[in-house]
Amino acid sequence: MKICAAQTKPFKGDIAKNIQNHKKLIEIAISNKADIIIFPELSLTGYEPELAEELLISQIEDSILNDFQIISDKSKIIIGVGMPTKNEKGICISMIVFQPNKKRQIYSKQYLHPGEEKYFVSGQNILPIEQKNKKIAFAICYETSIFEHSETAHKNGADIYIASVLNSVKGVDKDIKRISEIAKQYAMISLMSNLTGKSGEYDCAGKSSIWNRQGVLMGQLNGKDEGIIIIDTENQEIIKKYL
Repeated sequence: MKICAAQTKPFKGDIAKNIQNHKKLIEIAISNKADIIIFPELSLTGYEPELAEELLISQIEDSILNDFQIISDKSKIIIGVGMPTKNEKGICISMIVFQPNKKRQIYSKQYLHPGEEKYFVSGQNILPIEQKNKKIAFAICYETSIFEHSETAHKNGADIYIASVLNSVKGVDKDIKRISEIAKQYAMISLMSNLTGKSGEYDCAGKSSIWNRQGVLMGQLNGKDEGIIIIDTENQEIIKKYL
């Protein structure tokens, strides 16, 4: 199985431009036979809390995202993109998950970073999804720092743990250490998909990474360029491609 983390430089609040950029990276992933590609936190809008209300989607089947379902169905690839969504309590930081010929799912950030509650509400995590006899669990940014979150993923049988994040230049090394520890503690292949460039008030760090089940760093993108990083779970081969 080939698992892919994407690294993107978001256009502030421009969903259409970000979709086109995502599609370029998805095509590279498909050409390298990836089974799944996951994008960073709020990848389709950028991390712009004050704009979330005007950028959100209120229905999971919103037509603005149809291209991702079409690509998923045609190329048999799972795609996870970051987008603000709305539930009965308010706005969530979410990942929309597209699976071939299946109903779309929403993974919403359950554990908010201090300060995010001004704009967002806690959402609901979906259970790990299954692909090629592997269970894949997700996390969105701050959730990686909550012990119960990774423990729950492990208890739910996850083999693979993918964190969709915004990590700043100042904070990235702490998160790299933390996800490495998660990988080692629970013997889960782990990935981090991060933004690069500027988003909101943050200088994003890039360095999207992959760790093996022993917590050893297997590969990492640089700090500035958009691209993808893939691990083949059968032979541990790492592929890195930049736009």
